[in-house]
Amino acid sequence: MARRLFGTDGVRGRAGEFLTAELALALARAAVERCAAQRPQVLIVRDTRESGEMLEAAIAAGVTAAGGDALLGGVLPTPAAPLLVRARGLALAAVISASHNPYQDNGIKLFAADGFKLDDESEQQIEQALEAPCRPPARIGSVRHLDDALEGYLQALERRFAALDLSGRRILLDCANGATFRAAPEVFRRLGADVETLSAAPDGRNINAGCGSTHIASLADAVARGGFHLGFAFDGDGDRVLAVDADGAVVDGDELVALAALHLKAQGRLIGGGVAVTVMSNYGFQVAMTQAGIKVATTAVGDRYVLEELRRRGWTLGGEQSGHIIELSFSPTGDGIASALLTLEALGGRDLRERAAMRRLPQRLVNVRARDRAALRAATEARELREAVARAQDSLAGRGRVLVRESGTEPLIRVMVEAPTAEEADEVCERLATLAAGILGAAVA
Repeated sequence: MARRLFGTDGVRGRAGEFLTAELALALARAAVERCAAQRPQVLIVRDTRESGEMLEAAIAAGVTAAGGDALLGGVLPTPAAPLLVRARGLALAAVISASHNPYQDNGIKLFAADGFKLDDESEQQIEQALEAPCRPPARIGSVRHLDDALEGYLQALERRFAALDLSGRRILLDCANGATFRAAPEVFRRLGADVETLSAAPDGRNINAGCGSTHIASLADAVARGGFHLGFAFDGDGDRVLAVDADGAVVDGDELVALAALHLKAQGRLIGGGVAVTVMSNYGFQVAMTQAGIKVATTAVGDRYVLEELRRRGWTLGGEQSGHIIELSFSPTGDGIASALLTLEALGGRDLRERAAMRRLPQRLVNVRARDRAALRAATEARELREAVARAQDSLAGRGRVLVRESGTEPLIRVMVEAPTAEEADEVCERLATLAAGILGAAVA
């Protein structure tokens, strides 16, 4: 094919332009044709985007045209799909969502029978199959609504957190006008919390629009003004979460993973004794885990890399600053609602303001824009810059860290420095960014 359709998190793009009904149908048909099951049962769920119903119908058509049965789960958080696939012995799940992107975008994520996203080889085979003639099925499949899909997901959460009593907790949830708008408040109420919601009235176009985990300021203000004990903000498809304490202070994924790791270790439930995080994790996280005797594995940016590292090491806990947190003993993907409940389990009745799981080091991040990818690569490999970075790393050894890397999405050099004081972080970062800009003949972005 001219280009690879699958990115790091499925197929994603502008709905109706790149991600058309025709492409969705073809992808679904190719995926089902490669299932080993005689008559594959395929779950289809979606978030609240206006294009979701169109793509749901197209995927269902592709599934049935290949001889599979399409089970429509309706609007559900992404992490519900792998849980239901496993629990019900289904062959495949297709999730229609573009996560934290604006409503105009949409995407398709495919989960295998084991609940994990399809591997690179399977995705490549599906893409190659798009160019091959369609095979007529022995019989056409059927389409039916899975009316108890939401309840199945809620019951899985209830079983995992059966010992969690949220009575007396006043909690505000920002559902990003997305896939968690029903599931999140319902499970919190079932566990005893006094729940109120923000952005829980999706209209097809307001998903992630000034709300949710990517726009958390409104939740922070509402929690502080409204006298809530704490709040949680999900993203559009519900696989991420950030928290806000009673004072309105934002608690990101690093702190949430640290809280969970310390809690699970104390309970003897931190399998493998370690956690996996990305290179963007704050150095204070590394310090806190080392002091607690918890091993840390560092991966490239992206939840798929965190998941790969967990599976390779046989560990079960990992995550990103963005709030994408994976507890493999519960689910094979990030689950924002489960991560929020894990945070409350870790607090054990304490106030989130008393978390003290880690001390965040001051961080400075500066972007330097290059003309193109070739200039970017030449600059990052320049001896002068590499030596300056090495000197800065030596100066901060054991006290902070320096990370200079290419952006994966734009022609930028990202210079990040963490140090014991904001002044030192600023000074080192400015020095390296200025040097990188001079090599590129560019300005700091």
